[in-house]
Amino acid sequence: MVIDVWSRRILGVEVHERECAELARDFFDRIYRDEEINIKPGSILHSDNGAAMRSYTLAAKLKELGIGMSFSRPHVSNDNAYAESLFRTLKYHHSYPLRRFRNLLSVRAWADGFVDLYNTEHRHSGIKYVTPNQRHYGEADAICSIRQETYEQARQQHPGRWSRPPRDWRQPQIVQLNHPRRQKEKQS
Repeated sequence: MVIDVWSRRILGVEVHERECAELARDFFDRIYRDEEINIKPGSILHSDNGAAMRSYTLAAKLKELGIGMSFSRPHVSNDNAYAESLFRTLKYHHSYPLRRFRNLLSVRAWADGFVDLYNTEHRHSGIKYVTPNQRHYGEADAICSIRQETYEQARQQHPGRWSRPPRDWRQPQIVQLNHPRRQKEKQS
């Protein structure tokens, strides 16, 4: 599964009986083509440390596409918080089966349905409660602007109901993995 951290949109998912470098290479090649990805300088694929993700086969494909590679650090659970959040949403979704999937086809069908639902209906808190597709396709700013105006009007009409300023509905402009921590100022 590949997620765009900017929009939180799932770009693609594939489920196979085995993990291998050739399947990973072909998967990323398909996503690149199908999504018509416009690679910007500094584009990076951040992944786990699986053998397929660290393979020379995938590395060669990503180099060809102009994409850098980054890997989660072992035993650092929040090193890929976007993926961890996505998989928690996936595993706790009401449609996730209580028992094992019957076969590979049932897993694939469920995963495809989840991706569609997640991208088109799931309102994501990290992007101000718009769907990943709304952010991905540039609709989020207009939606959030209307929300901001609605909150401001409500505050003006009923100021006694507001003990603090209304929520800031502006979309986040900076999205990055592993935000650097601020250095504490040295005391003299």
